[in-house]
Amino acid sequence: MRQILILILVIINLQAEDKKQNVTIGAGAFFQSQPYKNVDADIIASPVIFFDNSIIYVRWTRAGVYFLGDREGDFAWGFSLTAQPRVYGYKSNDISGMDERKKTFEGGLAFSLKKDSAYIETMLLTDILDRHDSWILKSEMGIDFKAGHFSFYPSLILVYESSKFLNYYYGVKKSEELGSRKEYSPNDGLMVGVQTYIKYPITQDISTLINLRVDKLSNEATSSPIVNDDYIYSGLLSLIYTFKY
Repeated sequence: MRQILILILVIINLQAEDKKQNVTIGAGAFFQSQPYKNVDADIIASPVIFFDNSIIYVRWTRAGVYFLGDREGDFAWGFSLTAQPRVYGYKSNDISGMDERKKTFEGGLAFSLKKDSAYIETMLLTDILDRHDSWILKSEMGIDFKAGHFSFYPSLILVYESSKFLNYYYGVKKSEELGSRKEYSPNDGLMVGVQTYIKYPITQDISTLINLRVDKLSNEATSSPIVNDDYIYSGLLSLIYTFKY
């Protein structure tokens, strides 16, 4: 986290003094349920970084570099190269007879469009570490608003997942058959999610930030014999500090 922050500050410092940007840093506890049978939820410590200087950006755990667009004014758009972690999967001893399905990093091309308080972003991502060795297409549409001292950032998320992706995380190979668990190879599928960030200021610079998210797995995923839940639940509770640089 320290190295990432230093890089952010160096790049921001290349800008003119009259173009200072907000930088948000913090940390918190991240929770994510696993849809698999007998696999425990993940609870991990997570750094929290938000900033965007129209050259590079970091949005919690996702980072990117713009290479085309217009990021100034109320109407902004941009193409970027981006990368993010994927934090679900399971170990071989979690589900008897199944090979490990590893966590990974995904990267690819993103297009974002923002008008006033509304935005839409679409990303075509592939597996950087060659674990599921496939691709997904993700679109997110959201808006931000305030209610009293609270700031809300709700959004709708659609993720089109390739058959190879779904087969890696939810498929069952012939060699993994066990009892009533038969071989299973899913087709392409669509996952739908909703989420919101909720921000509440404690002081002028320090705030609490909560993220709440629910994803409905595709029918292809929920039909897998190793899946026990139609939904993935995740969230973040963090403390953040915002300053200008």
